[in-house]
Amino acid sequence: MEKYLVVTGIGIATGFLTRVVLIRVDYRQYPGYPHGFVTHLSLGFIASALGAIAVPALLKQDYAAFTFLALAAQQFREIRNMERQTLESLEEAELVQRGKNYIEGIARTFEARNYLVMITAFLSALTAWFLGPVAGVTGGILLIIISLVFKTGDVIGNICEVVPAEISFKNNILHVNHIGIMAVGLKDSREKIQKEALGVIIKPKNDDARAAIHDMGQRQAIAYTAATILGVKKDIDTPEFTPILRKDLDTGEVGFYILPNEPDMKALIAAVKRTPVLESSGSRPLKSKAGRYAAD
Repeated sequence: MEKYLVVTGIGIATGFLTRVVLIRVDYRQYPGYPHGFVTHLSLGFIASALGAIAVPALLKQDYAAFTFLALAAQQFREIRNMERQTLESLEEAELVQRGKNYIEGIARTFEARNYLVMITAFLSALTAWFLGPVAGVTGGILLIIISLVFKTGDVIGNICEVVPAEISFKNNILHVNHIGIMAVGLKDSREKIQKEALGVIIKPKNDDARAAIHDMGQRQAIAYTAATILGVKKDIDTPEFTPILRKDLDTGEVGFYILPNEPDMKALIAAVKRTPVLESSGSRPLKSKAGRYAAD
C-alpha cells in the first residue's frame, strides 16, 4: 500500500508541476484573470491524478479503472470548446482581433497541454514503480523539460526575414515600400500616417514560408501580436488606422503597416518575429513531389 501511495504521489506531483510551468501570462493576455488560473490548474491536477493512478490500476489488472483515461480524453476535448467559446466572446471587444485561426490554435494548445500533463504523470509513476522513487523524480524532471520543448512551436522569425520599410503615399494609396496597402481618403489621416506610422517587409525564406504568410489567419495573428505589444492608435471610428498586411503577388513578400503607440522599429520587428506560426497556416508544399519540382 505504501508503495502505491509513493508512486501515485510522485506521478501527481510531477504532472501538476508540468501544468504549472506550462501556464503563463504574456502578450497574448490569456489566461489573464484569477479564475482562468484556477480552472486550468484544477484541470491539470485532475489530469495528473488520472495519469498517476493509471499505473497501479494497470499493474493490478483493474482495466475498468484504466478505462477512465478514455473518459478524461473526452473531457479534455471539451476544454478546447470552452476555450474557443471564451476567446470568441472576448474577440468582439478587440480593436485588433486575433482571428479565428489564432483562437483555434490557442484552444488546441490548452487541450494538448492536459495530455502532456497526463503522460508526464503516467511515465513518472511507471518509472518510480520499477526503478524507485529517485528515478521516478529524475524522470519526471526530464519529462517536464521535454514538455517545455513541446510548448514552444515555430515562430515567424524562424521562417521569414523581417526588415524595415518606408511608408509613403502615391496619390491617396498607402504603400509600404512598393506594396500597396489601402486607400486613405482624409488628408489629415494621410499626414498622421506619414508622420507616425511604421512599416516592415516580411520576406519568406522558402516556399513553405511563403505559403504560411499567404494565409489570412496568419497575417491577422501578426497584426494582433504587434498591436498588443506596441499598442495601436486606433479607435472604433478610425478604420484607416487598423494594422494591415498585404502581399506582393509576384514575390510573395508581405508589407505590414501599423500606427503604434510606441514608434519603435526594433520592437516592431521583434514583435513580428515572435508571432507563432499557426497550425492552420503550416502547409508544406516543399514536402510534396510537385512542390519540389516547382522550387527547382
